[in-house]
This record gives sequence, structure tokens and C-alpha cells, in this order.
Amino acid sequence: MKYRVLMWILWPSFLIAGATSATVFALVDPLDMLLLGHLEVSRAQAYAGGFFLFWGMAAFSSALSMHLAPHTAVYDEFGELQS
Repeated sequence: MKYRVLMWILWPSFLIAGATSATVFALVDPLDMLLLGHLEVSRAQAYAGGFFLFWGMAAFSSALSMHLAPHTAVYDEFGELQS
């Protein structure tokens, strides 16, 4: 059951991170960005860092939604209670 909840959190957040990073980096060139005012990063570092930042934010949002959702019994496709 624990792995199923992780799947419910990580898979949608992965998809949102991909869409968000594609949208952001279609509008912003990573070579024009300065990190903290003076650190320059390569395109690959900016793409990877942005993707993982967006993935973490979306995963946090999904985990918070799972935490706030009402907890009910979960049944499999055969009607048996999952533990």
C-alpha cells in the first residue's frame, strides 16, 4: 500500500514537472539566467535543476493533497480489503 501511495504522488508530479519545465524553458533561456546574482550555470544544469525543483514542488503539493484527503478502506479489483 505504501508503494501505491508513492506512485500516486510521484507519477503525476513527474508529468507536471515535465510540462512545467518545458513551458518555462520555452520562454526563458537558461544562459541568460544568473543564479544568486553572480553564478552562471550551463543549459543542462539549468534544465536539470529546474526540472527537479518543479518535481519537488509538485510532489509536495500531491503529498499534501494525499495527507488532507479522507482516509477510507481501499479495496482491490476483486473486492478484497487491501492492507
